[in-house]
Amino acid sequence: MGSSNAALTDDDSATVTKTDSDSDSATETDEEFCKRYDTFLFREDEKVLAYHSRFIYLAKVLKCEKRSNGWHYFVHYLGWKKNWDEWVGVDRLMKFTEENLQKQEALNKKLKEEKKGEFRTSKRGTSLVSMRHPKGSRGKKQNSDYICKDKQNVLSDSSEKLVNIRIPLTLKKQLINDCEFITHLGKLFALPRTPNVEDILKMYIDYRYKKDNTVSDSVREIFKEICAYFNKALPVILLYKSERKQYRCIFTEDLCPSIVYGAEHLLRLFVKLPELLMRTDIEQKTLLELQQNLVDFLKFLQKNQNALFLSIDHVVEDVETSTSKHDN
Repeated sequence: MGSSNAALTDDDSATVTKTDSDSDSATETDEEFCKRYDTFLFREDEKVLAYHSRFIYLAKVLKCEKRSNGWHYFVHYLGWKKNWDEWVGVDRLMKFTEENLQKQEALNKKLKEEKKGEFRTSKRGTSLVSMRHPKGSRGKKQNSDYICKDKQNVLSDSSEKLVNIRIPLTLKKQLINDCEFITHLGKLFALPRTPNVEDILKMYIDYRYKKDNTVSDSVREIFKEICAYFNKALPVILLYKSERKQYRCIFTEDLCPSIVYGAEHLLRLFVKLPELLMRTDIEQKTLLELQQNLVDFLKFLQKNQNALFLSIDHVVEDVETSTSKHDN
């Protein structure tokens, strides 16, 4: 979850009727009423609907504070860890009404639909891959879990023969260590991760700009689509079995994994990419450019491994305690 830049107001808020003496005059909204009497629109412990990263979430007002630019409210997003609690302005909140619940459902459905579709490179109009298995239901077993057998895939050169995306040795060791800690020791990465996937991709674009004094539109588009593809791939092929329960406990359908997960899960995507790219119909010239950029990104991850991949001892939690934390 990130901070929202949208300035959306609650047009469907309930109205407050004036006194009997003014019964013939027009009604005014809650917001207009509150401004007239210098009071607050929402109260502590009130259930509300809150905008966050374009989506609308169910929340609860914990604190109210009058500031120079108006009333602000400290909200807790119901069903989420306290890490997400934040101060928001009145433009981010709506009353908990049937009309606004319908607005929430419609908006979230619309945004979810926008995220669907295939991973494409817009400049060339070539589809890289769809998350639907080409053989239909046969893909369910193959994609059911990101299990420890992938340790062999990491260390072998078989995938590199399909598409040459060579993973540096230190990053392969990172993948193996993650597998051991998660599947053998019953650990999970504490979420949300900082930096998250979106942060890391932005850091890389900034790195390329400083190195080359420019970043082409095609490079920006590639990593924009990598982010979109990560969001689609994570729940399907990038999680171990024990991580799926954690995912179900903290995620709603409209939340982007790229703002919750970090480098550890992003790296797993690069293990799967050679196999997935083999299924696509991409021109050789386009594929070579894609490979060069992906390999350069892996070198960036390796160079900054200590900063992006935090120590296992500091970022994991027990499977047994993970889900209970997310309920608070």
